[in-house]
Amino acid sequence: MPSTAMPPKHPFDQKVNEVKPSKTDINNLIMDYLITEGYPSAARKFALEANIQPKTGLETVEERVEIRESIHRGDLQTAIEKINELNPQLLDTDTSLHFSLLRLQLIELIRTASTSPTSPTSPSQSTSTPTLTPSISTALNFATTHLAPLAPTNPSFLADLERTMALLIFPTEQLAPELAPLLHPSLRREVANRVNEAILHSQGARREAKIRNLVRLRVWGEKKAREMRREIPEEGSAGLDLGLKLDGEEDEGPGKDTANGHENGSGNGGAMEGLASEAAGGVALPVMMET
Repeated sequence: MPSTAMPPKHPFDQKVNEVKPSKTDINNLIMDYLITEGYPSAARKFALEANIQPKTGLETVEERVEIRESIHRGDLQTAIEKINELNPQLLDTDTSLHFSLLRLQLIELIRTASTSPTSPTSPSQSTSTPTLTPSISTALNFATTHLAPLAPTNPSFLADLERTMALLIFPTEQLAPELAPLLHPSLRREVANRVNEAILHSQGARREAKIRNLVRLRVWGEKKAREMRREIPEEGSAGLDLGLKLDGEEDEGPGKDTANGHENGSGNGGAMEGLASEAAGGVALPVMMET
């Protein structure tokens, strides 16, 4: 008859169980995520369920959401206008972010040009003389007016502009590997995330949710503990199942500040609480390394 006795707990698990994050701390961690990442509707519902008050007005969150959604759908002109309404100095003081927005706007114009039908050539026109469609002319004029003056101010700006202009030369289905990512939706998410972080910073808030740094701390601590050959559960075991990296980040330490791709979170309190509990449990790792 098989034994029903529970296997003894790993010492690491015992130390994790000694860490007792309060329900209030976990709720605040979830609310911080919803506010920072921009989920006002979920934040309102969670505030009622958890009986807590958001530390910041949800109106400003909704403004950030409108900007993010504009970028996600490729409407950069609306996004830039809303950013200027929210903080007129932001793009003037952050030239890199301003250039990224303008370059993405150029990419969207080129995307439109690549899907537009070619204007018919009249019989009187010479077939050897190429004609530019109105959409291509719009993209070229935009690059000349808005991006060309900025390109000489920074070598990376010039390189990025040259790569972007190359999109006009090659068909979208035959793009080189270094050009294809420019038309991928992930670039919209990357720029939207940078804008979100810049707005938060300009408002005196943290650039990212607390839980991101907690999970990075857990991952970094696990990595260091294994490098020091400390006794912790195997990767993927029931005792330690958070052997991951956030959005392709390298494990360079708990204080690393990077621009992560935007996560499409659902605002699910139960899932977030589980992640918060795992992250909180990670504080035992430095203790294990010191013993």
